[in-house]
Amino acid sequence: MTPIIVALFDDFGVAQRTRTQLVGEGLPTDRVELTSRLETGQADTQPGPTFRSRLDQYFHVLFDQTGDQACASAFAQRVDSGGSAITVHPRTDYEIESARRILQQNRPARVEERLQAPSDAPAAGRRSH
Repeated sequence: MTPIIVALFDDFGVAQRTRTQLVGEGLPTDRVELTSRLETGQADTQPGPTFRSRLDQYFHVLFDQTGDQACASAFAQRVDSGGSAITVHPRTDYEIESARRILQQNRPARVEERLQAPSDAPAAGRRSH
């Protein structure tokens, strides 16, 4: 199981600073993603004819393993409406605690944590803040 933490911010600048702090804390840049209308990130690698459809796909990949389609849709809607999401893929307990601390210090509108199963394994649990 691989942990994932996704935080939703109303302000793009705060999301950018949060990403910078996470990387400064030692999280590798390839495991800290910013997704917004200004910086589409990994959402743009998803299939779909529109940005919104790619956002839907991106967040469904992150959240649907736990059966939480409503959460995926809510995050996609918020980013499509001008919010920004930071997705962190921590690997160690230190990275998990650092990510939680930094994200909370920057006052996100919402934070969701999941354990992602490998693509061939059953769905896993969730934690919300």
